[in-house]
Amino acid sequence: MPAPKKLDPTQSLEALYGSMLRKLRMKAGWTQRELGNMIPIAHSRIAQFELGNETPVFDVAEALDRLLKADGDLMDLWQHVVRTPIPNWAIRYVNLEPKATKIRKYAAHSVPGLLQTEGYARGLLSVARPSVGDGLDKLLAARMARQQILGRSKPPVLWAVLDEAVLHRVVEQPSVMSAQLKHLLDVAESRNEITLQVLPFSAGAHPLLDGSATVLSFASRADVAYLEGSHSGELIEHGVAVAEYALAFDYLLSLALSPRASATMIRSVLEDLNRDARPPGRSARRRLAQVQLQQHAGRRLRGSR
Repeated sequence: MPAPKKLDPTQSLEALYGSMLRKLRMKAGWTQRELGNMIPIAHSRIAQFELGNETPVFDVAEALDRLLKADGDLMDLWQHVVRTPIPNWAIRYVNLEPKATKIRKYAAHSVPGLLQTEGYARGLLSVARPSVGDGLDKLLAARMARQQILGRSKPPVLWAVLDEAVLHRVVEQPSVMSAQLKHLLDVAESRNEITLQVLPFSAGAHPLLDGSATVLSFASRADVAYLEGSHSGELIEHGVAVAEYALAFDYLLSLALSPRASATMIRSVLEDLNRDARPPGRSARRRLAQVQLQQHAGRRLRGSR
């Protein structure tokens, strides 16, 4: 059997995670194949984790921590690994988000990260950070890892208000947007802790026209607010200012459609999107040809004047 490749835990957080994983596995007396069978995943994936070439998804990372009796240390390090691509201005917020008992969000331009599908998130990130290159997958993994808080046994209450513009702005391509809208409907209908409302264009001006905002509430500390753009963010902790954003959110709720009416609007946008994406039928093509002929004839008549 060839000797295992040497690891340099100082090379990166991924390498440090891999080094700790290998140390715990060898202490337990298991081979990579034996550990992989217990999860179960291919033993080659364990090898890639240990080499720092891959980062496990949440469920696998949790299983590794439990099986190797790491007492949460392996999971703590994993959290740092997946959050590494997150920009400095967002780190404090991302660290507070899992501790919240209630999350209130107003999304002005795009679906909130906690509710994004992978395809939608990839489309957004590739446009927002075109220079990231090969780091896109890492950014995507970090964003999707944040959604694990919604799968906990006691998830936070999530109350999201989406501007109507969010529904109409097609990200990536119609099929990706269609999957995203379906996902919104699914989570709103199946998860009691998630409430989704749409703020229609007809609501007019409101206190959060400047952009997206979030208010986090906790069991044992004061609320915080977070203002977010695609390339910047600001965490607000001053009590008076946070209370103003909480009040603004409450005002938006009075302007927004009810959850049931919001679901109806999302379905309508989804139907329109799917209809536009379908190739026209024979009768529709015939009508289009007739319109084009009439337009062509009209142009000839105008040209002969």
